[in-house]
Amino acid sequence: MKISSRFTVAVHILSLIKVDSSHPSTSEWIASSVNTNPVVIRRVIGMLKKAGLVGVKAGAGGAYLLKDLEEITLLDVYRAVAAVEEGELFQMHENPNVECPVGANIQSVLELILKRSQDAMEQVLADVTMKELVTDLIAKIDV
Repeated sequence: MKISSRFTVAVHILSLIKVDSSHPSTSEWIASSVNTNPVVIRRVIGMLKKAGLVGVKAGAGGAYLLKDLEEITLLDVYRAVAAVEEGELFQMHENPNVECPVGANIQSVLELILKRSQDAMEQVLADVTMKELVTDLIAKIDV
């Protein structure tokens, strides 16, 4: 099971808004950078707007940041676009055979490990700001 690509698209959108402010950040312009349909971009921007990360100017004004990049962590973005349901990064297989000793016990043993794994991943995302990411991105662009 993969994390929804909405997460990486949202990071791309926020980065593009910051890095190239010479263009109005319209869904069409952003979609050309992401290489996807503008409808996908509008949907993700709507999620970012609901989370208070971006605003949208009516008409051809486009999207803009509502917070400084140092105030936005990757975890904020991850949660804004509901990359996975809360606590559902890993999905258990359904209906193991309870007559089998492994089938009867595997879920209870595995659940704690999977929860710890998700918590660790979310902590890494919480430790990285969009400013750090964009700084690295700009350094790569300037090379």
